[in-house]
Amino acid sequence: MMNKKCLLSLCLLTATASAIPALAQTAPTEAAPTAQTPGKAKNIILFLADAGGVSTIHAASLLGYGEPQKLRIQQWPNLGLSETSPVDQYVSDSANGMSSIVTGVKTRNGVISQGPDAIRGRQDGTPTKTLLEYAEERGLLTGVISTQSIADATPAATYAHSNDRKTWGTIFPQVFSPRFGDGVDVMFGAGRAKIGEQLVAAGTSFDKLSQVHKRPIYSTLDQVPATNARPIVVGNGMDVHAATLKALDILQQSPKGYFLVVEWDAHTDDPREGIQNVVDFDKLIAEVERRVDLKDTLLLFTADHSFGLQVDGGRRGEPLLEGYEAWKAAPKEGDIVRLKNILVNDTHTAEEVTALATGAGAERVRGYFPNTYLFDVMMKAWGWKPDAAVHK
Repeated sequence: MMNKKCLLSLCLLTATASAIPALAQTAPTEAAPTAQTPGKAKNIILFLADAGGVSTIHAASLLGYGEPQKLRIQQWPNLGLSETSPVDQYVSDSANGMSSIVTGVKTRNGVISQGPDAIRGRQDGTPTKTLLEYAEERGLLTGVISTQSIADATPAATYAHSNDRKTWGTIFPQVFSPRFGDGVDVMFGAGRAKIGEQLVAAGTSFDKLSQVHKRPIYSTLDQVPATNARPIVVGNGMDVHAATLKALDILQQSPKGYFLVVEWDAHTDDPREGIQNVVDFDKLIAEVERRVDLKDTLLLFTADHSFGLQVDGGRRGEPLLEGYEAWKAAPKEGDIVRLKNILVNDTHTAEEVTALATGAGAERVRGYFPNTYLFDVMMKAWGWKPDAAVHK
């Protein structure tokens, strides 16, 4: 059996996403919807648009291509609507939303991969086993990539357990003390300054963690040498396009398969930034889709929760974000963004989010379901059964 730490040194690709004027972009090559590929998955890639609700996905197609339903993910053959609430409220945050997806157990807002017996900031709950931990236990390679802090709620839910999503100084070190396997193999994300401050407050640091665990923590992708097959990068920002391609170069060498999670922020409190993020994310997803074999790979796109954006005007051939520059330059008052064709209420919302899938096991994504069902979709795609003690 090949030990993950003994993988051959790899040459890692780097790439940068180019900034292209939104309405002048070229849509991904149109094709008939990808055929369903039933059967067992060797690899799973979970794409998570943080706050990327139905209206945001629609707006991204309009902004990027001037027409509805032009995103690559909108061509995928399997579609469902995922309900995101925590156990005690209607509106979810990222902690509960992502924890529910990767553990199959709904919890409380602010809680990371612990059961609903947790009390945020006061009491730990029962640790819930994550998809990444199942993959590690079985010897797959694993990766976590994010535009956001790598210790923030969405990426942290894959590898850590905490009763408070804000405690980055105790969340991030859990990378080095995994409950199963040897922990995340590839980790690229942001948040270096704030994580570093909290590590120092907790009596440690990036340097100390690196020395104790003999695992460098780089600050940029460019610093990662070709000989490092288990790289960690915590920067003050992250080029997720380049990071994802780097990760694939490593993970695709796994004889047993891999599990990769890629998060891209889609909050639309700044509507141009948030919607353009989805356009760029979709382009990355299209590129990844071309690099994998859908006969043994499941690609799944969803969001942890929705957001208060609506398209309530506009005409074909005219700018979707008319009035954006004036809004950007004006003093900000309150939580409402009012453009000619777009209204944003700067808050999370409770409606269902899309779940889109293609590849091995994608046929299970259909209808309305709780977000915990996506855990079942991925486990069944692998052909695995969850631990009875965790999922009664």
